This record gives sequence, structure tokens and C-alpha cells, in this order.
Amino acid sequence: MSYQKIVELLGAEAEAGASFAPNPIYFDPENIVKLAIEGGCNAVATTFGGLAMMSRKYAHKIPFMVKINHNELLTYPNQANQVMFGSVRDAWNLGATAVGATIYFGSENATRQIVEVAEAFEEAHSLGMATVLWCYLRNNAFKSDKDYHVSADLSGQANHLGVTIQADIIKQKLPENNGGYNALNMGNSSYGKTDKRIYTELTSDNPIDLCRYQVANCYMGRIGLINSGGASSGESDLAEAVRTAVINKRAGGMGLISGRKAFQKPFAKGVEILNAIQDVYLANEVTVA
Repeated sequence: MSYQKIVELLGAEAEAGASFAPNPIYFDPENIVKLAIEGGCNAVATTFGGLAMMSRKYAHKIPFMVKINHNELLTYPNQANQVMFGSVRDAWNLGATAVGATIYFGSENATRQIVEVAEAFEEAHSLGMATVLWCYLRNNAFKSDKDYHVSADLSGQANHLGVTIQADIIKQKLPENNGGYNALNMGNSSYGKTDKRIYTELTSDNPIDLCRYQVANCYMGRIGLINSGGASSGESDLAEAVRTAVINKRAGGMGLISGRKAFQKPFAKGVEILNAIQDVYLANEVTVA
């Protein structure tokens, strides 16, 4: 199996200042590309602006994936909404080998986003490009006694919808709990469809089993699952990145996409984290559970 490790430059997604203030050299997208190359990454995820400036110099050194939609985060109040920032054809002309997109499943804008992204992925495949889908959940109702945005059952269904529209790789947050459908169906509410065997036979409380259910929803692993590296927590980032990589690999996943944990550090520390992630996937003793 070919495992994937991608560095993500998406200041448009998490707000540029919030992303790069901890390490301002990364306001310059060239430094993200250099970090990805030095860290041995399979690709670098960037914006149309970053691609336009950097692809001529670096596209022969590392594959570029351009994120074609974003949440602009200036509308007040903020919305769970992804809008297109450019075309697949433009990404292809600028030298990208893949396109990425986000769908906020569960949000009021999800239906429109599904149609837009499905059409974009169809065009990308016609041009020979790979497609990566950020399968994220967004709905205030998903937060109650727990944050069910990271439940195995709800995120698993998001993955299933993502592979249905022909994503080649699914990016998903590592699950932290389960039972989102059950929580949303308490009282007189009726939400979605579920089966008790999801909780009694197909999963357990073990984080590897929870992640394995995400993999199962990616056509039983035929479409690769990469998990998010997550936000930077400081000194614990390296340990957290390695833990996530071990869970992903042992569950049958195929890699990590790392952003803030790597680029909110001094350059050498960022490379160290990326190499530590890579070491997990290269280690023969870390096997599928």
C-alpha cells in the first residue's frame, strides 16, 4: 500500500492570521512548499493563489493539490458554507495534479456543495487529476452531551457520501466518540437511519475500531482514508501526530494530512513532526490490527 502524507497550506480556510501568526514565515507560501519537500511529503495542498505563484518553480519537485472551495470566514455571523474560489480547468492549467474540496455535511448548504463538488470531481477525472474530499460535519445540533461532529457513525456516513461522488481520497477527522445518530434520535426527534449493530458489532470504544468504521465507509478501504493532523496543541504535537498516524494505519487507513502541527513550529521542528509521521507508515512492526 502507498501511504500518503500531505502538508496543507490553507490560510483561507482557518483565517490567515490564526494559521500563520505563530510562525509568520509561512505567510509566504514558498516556505510551506519547502517544508513539504524537506519533510518528504507526497503532495502539498494549497490555494489558487499559492499554486499560481509556486507551481512553475516547484511542480516538478512535488505534486500540487489545489483546494478549490473555502469558507471565507468574514461573513458575520460566520457560516458553515464552502464556496468555489476557482475552476478545475484553471487548477489543471496551472500545473496541479489533484484538486481538493470540502463539503460540510449536515449544514444547510450541504446539498448545494454536494452538487458543486460532484461536478468538479467529474471534470477533474476527465483531465486525469486526482480528487480529495474533506468530509466534515457542521451543525450546531451535533453538539450536545458530546461533540458528535467527531462521532464514528456520523463521520462514517459523511465518508460514504464522499466516496459516492467519486473522491479518490477521503480526509476525515479522527473519531473521538460514537452514537451520534442515537443522540439525535432521543425524545420525539427522528434523524437519519441507523442500525444497532453499528455499535454492538462493528465498533467498540477502542479508537482503532472507531477509525476502522470510517475506513469501512470508504468502500471497505478501496478508497483511501487520511485523517487530519488537527490543531496545534504545543509541546504535545509530535506525540499526538504519531498517535493519530498509528491509529490510522492500524485501522486500515492510508495516511495523514498535516498543517498547523507542522507549520506553526520552527522549520526544523515541523520537518521533525512530518518525518515522525512518515516513520509510522514505514515501520513494518506497525500493522493493521
